Amino acid sequence: MRRVLARVEAGLLGQRGHLFPWVPVFLAIGIGGYFALRFEPPVWALISSGLGGLVLICLHRWCGALSGTLLLAAGLVACGAALAGARAQMVAAPLIEYRYYGPIEGRIVDIDRSASDAVRLTLDQVVLERMAPDRRPERVRVALHGQQGYIDPAPGMRVILTGHLSAANGPVEPGGFDFRRHAWFQRLGAVGYTRTPVLNLEEPGPGLRIFAARMALSERVQNGLPGETGAFAAAIMTGDRSGMGQGTLTALRHSNLAHLLAISGLHMGLLAGFVFGVLRLGLIGFALRYPVKKFAATGALAVAAGYLALSGGNVATERAFVMVAVALLAVLCDRRAISLRAVAIAALIVLLLRPEALLGPGFQMSFAATTALVAVFAALRHIPPDRRGPKVLRAAGAVVLSSLVAGLATAPVAMAHFNIVSHYGLLANLVSVPLMGVLVMPAAVLAALLMPLGLDWIGLALMKPGLDWILGVAHRVSGWDGAVGTVVAPDPVVLPLLALGMLFVLLWQGRLRWAGVAPATLAGLLWVQTDRPPVLIASDGRLVGVMGVEGRALSRVRGNGFAAEVWLENDGDGADQPGAAARWPGGLDAAVVGHALGTGALWHVPGKRAAEQFSGCAKGDVVVSPVPLPRLDCLTFGPEDLEKSGAVALWPSDTTLPHMLTARQVSGQRIWHGAAADTTVRLAHRGPG
Repeated sequence: MRRVLARVEAGLLGQRGHLFPWVPVFLAIGIGGYFALRFEPPVWALISSGLGGLVLICLHRWCGALSGTLLLAAGLVACGAALAGARAQMVAAPLIEYRYYGPIEGRIVDIDRSASDAVRLTLDQVVLERMAPDRRPERVRVALHGQQGYIDPAPGMRVILTGHLSAANGPVEPGGFDFRRHAWFQRLGAVGYTRTPVLNLEEPGPGLRIFAARMALSERVQNGLPGETGAFAAAIMTGDRSGMGQGTLTALRHSNLAHLLAISGLHMGLLAGFVFGVLRLGLIGFALRYPVKKFAATGALAVAAGYLALSGGNVATERAFVMVAVALLAVLCDRRAISLRAVAIAALIVLLLRPEALLGPGFQMSFAATTALVAVFAALRHIPPDRRGPKVLRAAGAVVLSSLVAGLATAPVAMAHFNIVSHYGLLANLVSVPLMGVLVMPAAVLAALLMPLGLDWIGLALMKPGLDWILGVAHRVSGWDGAVGTVVAPDPVVLPLLALGMLFVLLWQGRLRWAGVAPATLAGLLWVQTDRPPVLIASDGRLVGVMGVEGRALSRVRGNGFAAEVWLENDGDGADQPGAAARWPGGLDAAVVGHALGTGALWHVPGKRAAEQFSGCAKGDVVVSPVPLPRLDCLTFGPEDLEKSGAVALWPSDTTLPHMLTARQVSGQRIWHGAAADTTVRLAHRGPG
């Protein structure tokens, strides 16, 4: 045993100078642990965890290599959990506790589009009828349906409308994406829609100047470049995607070019790199007297900060700015700009500012790509120059290799979150990304510089061919046969296991790094063997899905479209809701639809008229209905039951009752569930006994 410990300690000593990149990894483990809890830790526990973690971090310096490393890792995990809990408490804001219909008044602080292509307004300074100020949501988001057009929504405008509001929904299936948690960290206390016109109460005031400037720039760009090209340019320059149609967004997604839309590491890096290069070249005459390189880095950092402010400062852009800022500050401090240490510092800053970002695909994909690229190209530096080939081939090879490495690093994350794989994504990126760096981003900088002089049309005209090419590639590639494949959603343990395995391969020094292949392989095997729930029930009881030979059969042709879409995507099923509904045995013409289930049948009673025609059930049957039903001699999921449980998954069993898992059982009672949270699920077997 002593020999084993001695060898482990010697191995850790050999990692001296290479352990810092593990700091954000263990901090992330603590953050992930907090979000995995099924109960909300009390504030005193969070404080104790944070203080205890800091003590362990301080003590590790006075211990040996092995014990000191273990103390440091434990301290970082404890601090990560405390950090995430503190952030959840800091963003606390009232949640609406019931379905509201009536007048909604507020100030416009964001404008975007929903998945159904409807314009959405995010409002703050909210006023709701007959609701005390201390119970009003801090922010609400409303989708605009029906006839609008009476006003043109503008940043800072105070508006009033009549609409429906409710708290954000929980997961559409147990263990699924929790939109309520996502809304909590955005301080969205309610979401909803309106079918009546939005009325202007008050013109924009002096606040929200950056948002107003951003939308004004977006409007000017779209006026200069009409159509989807201008909307694409506005998205790149300002982050405003409200002008883009769903067809274009789908084409970019299916060709793996959607990352060009988000103002992320690619855009921020291209912008900062272009400005850095131009400034350094322009100041080359002073290079012998002044630190021109540092002047160029300072200018690039200032431009990147301006881009961050102008783009709306969302999480992805903040993350990209932090990464670019770390690289430029490394130049100012005469350190290597691109290294695993720099990536670790950027990840650490992002996690300290927004620990909830760890759960999002943006954080996971950007740091997966960056870590893999830095590690691979660092390894290639050891190749002697005479073996690297001609410079022309070297440059082309670097583009191909970077696209390949970034694509492979981000593919598992993209497949896990979006359930699709673009088979021609590498090709689309190879013929599009270089054009983004060589033409589009420099032309965007030129347009912004010339805009005060009214000459921005020059830069926009230069951008247009590049943008048209990228959009053309997206539509062409996404239209090819077999361009998109579907992937089943993995179990929650798969991505963390895969990430830890690959991080060990990339960060550990020496031959032992290849031990990380084992957990990564195990993650792949678990993914392949993922078992989807045979039966899924929506949280309102209006939709039921049963897995069959052809795929999941749905009990309704329309309605609950979001739940239906997510279920089918997580199944790795490319069908739409009408196609899945056509699989239901016997069709959906009857008021009450049934499906064979294990020892009994599953009955969906979708409304009051169907409830009147429902003749009852036998022992071993399952009945689902969004309306109250009389006492039945079978397992019944009614509105009161589902309100407490959330979405439900069922598996057949050898007993009369099926195995059951509810969304509330998985997510527990957390701070973002508000007053609606109730982990005591009393699903009734409402029989006479």
